[in-house]
Amino acid sequence: MAREYQIGMLWVDGPLSFLEQVCIKSYLDVGQSVRLYTYGNVTNIPDGVEQRDAREILPVSEFITHSRTGSPAPHSDKFRYRMLAQEPDLIWADTDAYCLKPFTTPNGHYYGYLEGEVAIGVLALPQDSETLGKLIEFTRDPYRILPWMPPRHRKPLEEALLNGTPVNVPEVYWGAWGPKAFTWALKQTGEIKYALPEHVFYPLNYTRRRALARPGARVDQFMHEDTVSIHLYGRRMRAIMRTKYGGKPDPESLIGKLVEKHGIDPLAAPIQPHGGDEGSAAGIQE
Repeated sequence: MAREYQIGMLWVDGPLSFLEQVCIKSYLDVGQSVRLYTYGNVTNIPDGVEQRDAREILPVSEFITHSRTGSPAPHSDKFRYRMLAQEPDLIWADTDAYCLKPFTTPNGHYYGYLEGEVAIGVLALPQDSETLGKLIEFTRDPYRILPWMPPRHRKPLEEALLNGTPVNVPEVYWGAWGPKAFTWALKQTGEIKYALPEHVFYPLNYTRRRALARPGARVDQFMHEDTVSIHLYGRRMRAIMRTKYGGKPDPESLIGKLVEKHGIDPLAAPIQPHGGDEGSAAGIQE
């Protein structure tokens, strides 16, 4: 009998939009429990979700945002690694990862390729995974110069360190702790052999993301029998919805059909003007 896993997610602060709601509801509607970690006041959470204080995993004192965009993405990367180390019965899912079938894994490894790298939008690792150990080690110190960074980035960081002005790496370099870090660690440990094909979690890759919102787009051609998730590219998709579709999905688009299927009202949970893939970091308290 397959092991039962619960889904673990993070939303930092502020209201969920219909895009996050439909993804969360997709797990509940296939019978999989969802635990949503939050730091601030999060509203529009679907019924049936277990809400937990994110400080159980990472204190606010360790919070890191990307300086140029204000996105909490680096904190989210660090958070998921710590969550997996602490909670063996959770599979991480981004709040823009839509579920087609319940998530489970026979060996504790659950992740897949996306455009040449191994992505972390859906992620599970055993607690004793060497990869997980490396990721936790590297994310402890934001000033640590990372071995997977290209020489053109490493050189100025090394010079700054020698000059006594070390740089907070994830604040400056987008994605420093994300898929590039994960792919590097998997290759170092040999655990990359567990990575699943792109179509399992990301059947429509980033370059095809607009098809998710386009009315009449034939997205079924990208689905396989073993596809379990569709990534909706939250931050980018919210921008597409705002600028091209008046803030709500076209009923003839895939997203429009999904909100109808799960009983989500887009007008009751509108897309906010700004915010990262895990909500805003503004206003959270110790």
